Amino acid sequence: MGIERAELIVGCEVHVQLLTKTKAFCACENRYGGIPNTRVCPTCLALPGALPRVNRELLDKSILAGLALNCTVASLTKFDRKNYMYPDLPKGYQISQFDMPICEGGWLDIDVSGTTKRIGIIRLHMEEDAGKNLHIDDRRSYVDFNRCGAPLAEIVSKPDIRSAEEASAYVQGIREVMRFIGVSECNMEEGSLRCDVNVNLHVTEGVGEFATPIAEIKNLNSFRSIRNAIAYEERRQLEEWKGKRVTLQMAGKQTRGWDDDRGVSVLQRTKEEASDYRYFPEPDLKPIVVTSAHVERIRAMLPELPRVMRARFEKDFGLTAYDAQVLTTSSSIAAYFDAAAAKSVDPKKAANWIQTEVLGVLNTQGITVDEFPVPPEDIAKLVDSVQSGINTISMAKDIFSRMINSNMSFDALMATRVQTRNADGSAIAAWVDEVLAANPKVVEDWKRGRKNAALWLMGQVMKKSGGTADAKLANAILERRLQALQ
Repeated sequence: MGIERAELIVGCEVHVQLLTKTKAFCACENRYGGIPNTRVCPTCLALPGALPRVNRELLDKSILAGLALNCTVASLTKFDRKNYMYPDLPKGYQISQFDMPICEGGWLDIDVSGTTKRIGIIRLHMEEDAGKNLHIDDRRSYVDFNRCGAPLAEIVSKPDIRSAEEASAYVQGIREVMRFIGVSECNMEEGSLRCDVNVNLHVTEGVGEFATPIAEIKNLNSFRSIRNAIAYEERRQLEEWKGKRVTLQMAGKQTRGWDDDRGVSVLQRTKEEASDYRYFPEPDLKPIVVTSAHVERIRAMLPELPRVMRARFEKDFGLTAYDAQVLTTSSSIAAYFDAAAAKSVDPKKAANWIQTEVLGVLNTQGITVDEFPVPPEDIAKLVDSVQSGINTISMAKDIFSRMINSNMSFDALMATRVQTRNADGSAIAAWVDEVLAANPKVVEDWKRGRKNAALWLMGQVMKKSGGTADAKLANAILERRLQALQ
């Protein structure tokens, strides 16, 4: 009797390094890189007599992360010792959380193939990172303890994920939220976001349903690796089931590594259970009471989250889903657009300008929007000046460039231009007549009620004048000429 159904079951454990000034339990600087073993102290090296103390930022940023993921914050939480031996763990144990995590019971919505799915979150707990093993060659390895003691939030999902694509979308969603609320940079190349995936199959065969052994694939540090590892493991477990019929009850769990070059997972060891880690309460750290007032103070710091913001941008400003996605890649860019849209008569045009011109400058100059010299209200004025016909697109781009290079405001640059403005009525009338004569189709469009045609014609008049025509006078002359043609 053959396999009738093999359903993929995936759960993710995402490790997020928190953006605190110091490490989790000591005063060493929490920063990536540096000369190996220079950002260490007796506490993070576990020297005799050195005692840990809890970093307040670790607690507050973990609570903020939990609230952003719709978790419930514990009123009482504690730290535990998770015992295991590894070269980059100098204490021989990790300070983590076992049965009383800081946050439980949340969820994250993801979008895959046009469908929204809710992924449950079991818990978010605080812990410290280990150091880093540096393998020089087959004979030599070194340990860099700079990362040892760095603050982590581990986010454990329910086994609600059913495909490699869903897993990738879930981890991307975690990264988006964590970056948006400012608790982590989530730079996967630097290891500030890493993912372990737990994979197995639920096989229906005849009248029976069976679960294959769970494989935990450790330390995946790219979305491509997450997708490829899950896809490979799904195939491997299916073939293993066909050949051996080994169940989860028979073989339990196993830990596997991912060989990105070969595209295969490699057995490392039988997966430990909680009892293997010999958890017990950390005797050097007291349990922490978290008051409701404390939680509410942190909740007040929670910004509008990207999914909610995207929906608002689409509804209130008429943006496409793509535009809204681009403008919420960071909280700073989203806030910049939000401020410009609030001041503009056409937020969609402001969105287009920010995506093409502003983001283009940011990418070219390698700066953030916080360092960009043009305030959002000036972008709104610039865009609106094109809509009203005061400036053509080419003129607006010139003004935009001058705002960047001179640090002059839009109003100041326009005032400078007014001083050289051409208020010769006869000259402006001649430009208007030339534009009308050259664009009879646009004039006919205006006669049929397409009033935007007048804005386009006004732009052509300004272009004819090289931007020197008095816009108010030119608009009045154009209006009179059009009315006379009706």
